[in-house]
Amino acid sequence: MDYILALDLGTTAIKVILFDSEGNAMAKSTQEYALVTPSALEVELPVETYWEAFKKGLAEVMAASGVAPSKVKGLGISAQGETLIMADEYGNPLMNAIVWLDNRAQREAAELAAHFGNELTYSTTGQVEIVPTWPASKILWLQRNMPEIHKKTRRFLLIEDYFIHRLTGKYVCEGSLICSTAYWDIINKVWWKDMLDYIKVDEGQLPELRESGEMVGPLLPEVAKELGLTSDTVVATGALDQACGALGAGNIVPGMVSENTGAALAICATTGKPLINPKWKIPCHYHAIPDTYMAHTFTTGGMVLRWFKDHFCQVESVTSSLSNIDPYKIMDDEAKTVPAGCSGLVMLPHLQGAMAPESNAKAKGVFYGFTLHHTKPYFIRAIMEAIAFAINKNIDALLEMGIGTSEIRSLGGGSRSTIWNQIKADVSGKPIYTMQNEECGSLGAAMLAAKSIGMTKSIEDAVGKMVSVKKEYKPNPDNKEVYKIAYGKYKRLYESLVPNFEVD
Repeated sequence: MDYILALDLGTTAIKVILFDSEGNAMAKSTQEYALVTPSALEVELPVETYWEAFKKGLAEVMAASGVAPSKVKGLGISAQGETLIMADEYGNPLMNAIVWLDNRAQREAAELAAHFGNELTYSTTGQVEIVPTWPASKILWLQRNMPEIHKKTRRFLLIEDYFIHRLTGKYVCEGSLICSTAYWDIINKVWWKDMLDYIKVDEGQLPELRESGEMVGPLLPEVAKELGLTSDTVVATGALDQACGALGAGNIVPGMVSENTGAALAICATTGKPLINPKWKIPCHYHAIPDTYMAHTFTTGGMVLRWFKDHFCQVESVTSSLSNIDPYKIMDDEAKTVPAGCSGLVMLPHLQGAMAPESNAKAKGVFYGFTLHHTKPYFIRAIMEAIAFAINKNIDALLEMGIGTSEIRSLGGGSRSTIWNQIKADVSGKPIYTMQNEECGSLGAAMLAAKSIGMTKSIEDAVGKMVSVKKEYKPNPDNKEVYKIAYGKYKRLYESLVPNFEVD
């Protein structure tokens, strides 16, 4: 049997997983690393750290699997967006990677927003506004603050581009990852010349544009030797992590939505065409499937529950350490004792501002309506319901844009919670499906690689072969009216507090 390697280039860790042709994970390794924060606004990482983590993870996977290197036929990549690497003419990094979380380019983002305007930026790039994390802002900052590096830079690369070059010697990128550079025209699928001219970047400094799931080339002989593989391994263009996650969940047709409740809440809705709606300002991204798009939103997610656990659930944490039971499982059991609607307790989960569809950086977290009756389990469930309300508000916004939702595929750590999945189904009125393979992003990357080498005929074929549902959660009709009332209260609470957020 032949095998596929999937490389998930995450923010604080790299995952390497070996899949067989049916999508079964044969072995996996996670290698963590600590980000470098020179200041409150700066977030960096030495580029070699990524490569060394990849090599270590790959060695562990190959040793654990026992698979012969010659049987590894493809390599696919799932990548974090916006992390920028400045390289010389040979592809060697000139400085640390500027990680996507980096916010140093605040003045430059404001300057670009003032010059181009958010309306033009949105209609051209699909991104609702220019922010410091976008590579365009970072490159302008580099030009102003590190002119010697800017002058020496021959290639501006995202992290997937860098790995593809290091593996194959070729400079190649793909649409799903470059959406949020703010210098790619998502409608016409060309570089946005006006933006490139302003930030003084020549198209020759950018990689060649391909579609996701295209064959780039075999491993360079010297790289294959370094990695313990052979040049039988062919590297394919990958995709943005959330696009890969959508593929790995089978979210490839309109009407399907995937939600990933990790630290953040990410929602992807597949669309057949680019949809730009100024009213709702939901970002439009290019999918990992040619000429397919996705509405892609982010907002605060599971980090709210983690915040509550860390600060208010010491008893659960101690119980967990003594019983070897996940503290979140203990919190799940507590939430199950609380009726739907939390007896009037409602939460706004905006601990770091509200992103889509509110787009209000000044929004705050709120617990409203608690009385002497309400105990800790009510607050736990209220957080779960708040995230479900946030998902539903995005689904409403999608419907306003003409994007209907027939089902929701649930990914991320939140998908392991049976009570949370049921709450999401009850609030949305849609069936929630969890996936047999929880590593949907890595599976999506493997599917792209499999398609590139002909192991599968198409992405649709790959989904049919490799993606399977673990469990379905159907909406409970008994909770329909309760959640209709609670969701209405959630929306009114936010609107009524907007003036207070502005004052704060």
